[in-house]
Amino acid sequence: MKTILIANPKGGAGKTTLSTNLAGYLAARGETVFLWDLDRQKSALHWLSTRSADLPPIQRLDSGRQKGEGVLVLDSPAGLHGDKLNDLIKRVEQVIVPIVPSSFDLAATRVFLDELLEEKAVRKGKTFVAIVGMRVDARTRAAEKLDAFLAPIDLPVLTHLRDTQNYVTAAFEGKSIFDLAPSLVAQDVAQWQPIIDWIE
Repeated sequence: MKTILIANPKGGAGKTTLSTNLAGYLAARGETVFLWDLDRQKSALHWLSTRSADLPPIQRLDSGRQKGEGVLVLDSPAGLHGDKLNDLIKRVEQVIVPIVPSSFDLAATRVFLDELLEEKAVRKGKTFVAIVGMRVDARTRAAEKLDAFLAPIDLPVLTHLRDTQNYVTAAFEGKSIFDLAPSLVAQDVAQWQPIIDWIE
């Protein structure tokens, strides 16, 4: 089973938004999808509990021991590092690190990225890592700071996802943006294309 870890030790970095929408995309294209929520708040599982049975199914997973076909999306907890990070990295093929453009987030993420790059599975090319900017308004100074921060980092920056109520609206209904009317989310879906290309 392919496993994708969404990770950043900083709370509020957009891990659950990225996890639920990635699971929603995979389900919408017909994949067998499992969502494993390791965060104490269990926000991803709350989202899943509100998801209508009429939508493409996403299955809850309470341990990482699942075998077989499909894709597992793993929403990690805040504060992930050390042995816990090492254990998860061994289980996954890909890691996506969400980051929001704030000084606090940049500082915390820099340390985390350095730790990730030291992981044996990453160094040996068994686990691949990429970055996604979250809640980014390209017209702001914060976006410029984010781009400057990411420029020297030797990891792919897949895309910047804009700050939009589409994610909020979808989450309230147990949906992803891929479950909303295409005309409403065309810009958001276009921003997701580099993520989709990378995971495939």
